[in-house]
Amino acid sequence: MKAKKVLLATIAAGALMLSACSGGGSGSGDSGGDGGLIGVAMPTKSSERWIQDGNAVKETLEEQGFTVDLQYAEDDIPTQVSQIENMITKGAEALIVASIDGTTLSEVLQNAADADIPVIAYDRLIRDSENVDYYASFDNFLVGQQQAWSVLAGLGLTDLEGEPAADAPAGPFNIELFAGSLDDNNAVFFWDGAMSVLEPLIDDGTLVVQSGQTDINQAATLRWDGETAQSRMEDILTASYSDGTQVDAVLSPYDGISRGIISALTDAGYSVGEEWPVISGQDAEVDSVKAILSGEQYATIFKDTRELAKVAADMAVAVLEDEEPEVNDTEQYDNGVKVVPSYLLSPVPVVKDNVEQSLVDTGYWTAEQLGL
Repeated sequence: MKAKKVLLATIAAGALMLSACSGGGSGSGDSGGDGGLIGVAMPTKSSERWIQDGNAVKETLEEQGFTVDLQYAEDDIPTQVSQIENMITKGAEALIVASIDGTTLSEVLQNAADADIPVIAYDRLIRDSENVDYYASFDNFLVGQQQAWSVLAGLGLTDLEGEPAADAPAGPFNIELFAGSLDDNNAVFFWDGAMSVLEPLIDDGTLVVQSGQTDINQAATLRWDGETAQSRMEDILTASYSDGTQVDAVLSPYDGISRGIISALTDAGYSVGEEWPVISGQDAEVDSVKAILSGEQYATIFKDTRELAKVAADMAVAVLEDEEPEVNDTEQYDNGVKVVPSYLLSPVPVVKDNVEQSLVDTGYWTAEQLGL
């Protein structure tokens, strides 16, 4: 009995030491089954979509018997690096990483490679490293196209799939352009997709960018921050629209940015109605879906994180079982060192008319959450 007590005490002490090794930032720590440890690094809890992603990945892996170390770095790069290092130290058998800045992880991913730990890039491509095995995301060029088509649909020029409207108005329409954070590879894909649609209409005068800010470096929004977007929109309104000229549309690549734009327009005296601009978005966040229902935002792009989580989890499990994960793209996603084999899911444009069908009927949000 005495020997048994000593053994139990030793096990308990070891468990306490292991739990004390948890990385910085907010996270869920380890939980789950006995299939091995998988580290999941997410960028921040400040966006509800990343909370959804993290929970979905964790639940999917735990259902398959794995233990999951889920960590959020609150958009602090050194914290995310430290968290990944800690996952490696704790013996993670695979890593699923949604990077804050896809160019800053080369050294820590080399450490993972040295320990034979496979790495799945989640939604955001990790750049400048050969140690990225697979990539799970959405068709991000198509996301950008859908954002542009939703703007044009709101103006009456096309439908949501980009087909020209038979009775399209002649214009011209004043539009302002916003891009995402340039440390996120997706921002470039969204911009390129959107501009492939909008640029011909800018060139022929159907769309007019009164600010003249048509370059991605001018339109970029660091960390996808809504307050940064609001400040830039306020500057544009002051500099280019103070003579009474009206903004007709705003290309926004993310719902949080859209909400910042809406705040700037409201503060400038715009009100929802015929003169309210058409505003795009992405991620189907609750507050922005409510804004769609109220007429403040015209559209968002829905990316079902439950499906993305399943793809990423399946990739990790396949690699650990010495199988080839399913991919459907081996050309688009060059990270500067290699083309990363990818699985791309299809995004869905959401406007007021299909909120229930796209978001409630699929179980992504409840009618109560959206105030329906």
